[in-house]
Amino acid sequence: MKSYGKVTAGLVVAWFIFALSASALHWFRNDAQRVGLAVAAAALIPLVIFAVWFGASEPFRRFALSLNPRILTFAQTWRLLGIVFVVLEARHLLPAVFALPAGYGDIFIGATAWLVAWKLATPHHRASFIVWQLLGTLDLVTAVSLGTTARLIDVGGPTMLPMTVLPLSLVPTFLVPLFFIFHAISIAQARKWAATSVRGSHVLNTGTGLAI
Repeated sequence: MKSYGKVTAGLVVAWFIFALSASALHWFRNDAQRVGLAVAAAALIPLVIFAVWFGASEPFRRFALSLNPRILTFAQTWRLLGIVFVVLEARHLLPAVFALPAGYGDIFIGATAWLVAWKLATPHHRASFIVWQLLGTLDLVTAVSLGTTARLIDVGGPTMLPMTVLPLSLVPTFLVPLFFIFHAISIAQARKWAATSVRGSHVLNTGTGLAI
């Protein structure tokens, strides 16, 4: 488990350095204002790698599922930064079709993350915990979808250029996929809670029957 922790931490650091360096070199800058394929690729590639690794490697899957769901959930508090999108939209620097759904969605998830981590990250509140995680995932999917197609939807409005240069370029190329992975792990953990609860109830019922 410790080795996987070190490897994973190293990969996350390397991923951040790549996103930062690529942004500094303007690899994601979209002056032409076409569909943001470079940003979309940077967001999707880490997710594909995680999904393949999680699905193919039992040891890595055990490591991921051993992470503290409260910490993974509380980390979503950073999404309060979505207020930046709303402010930039008000100043006509980001298109409303992207900034308002993504911004308010992130604000909601960020503002409630601490409460969910504190109260709902337990088997007793499994359903509510999963619903919140799914809402957070939907917010991310919506933000990426609208962000990459905003110029096609709102041709004459503000551009997505601020999201393709530092510091905001780190949001879609690093933070969004990272938060998506946190959601995926948390949901997988909650599904395991259900299996554990069922086995526990079966053992309890069997024990009660024997006692009778």
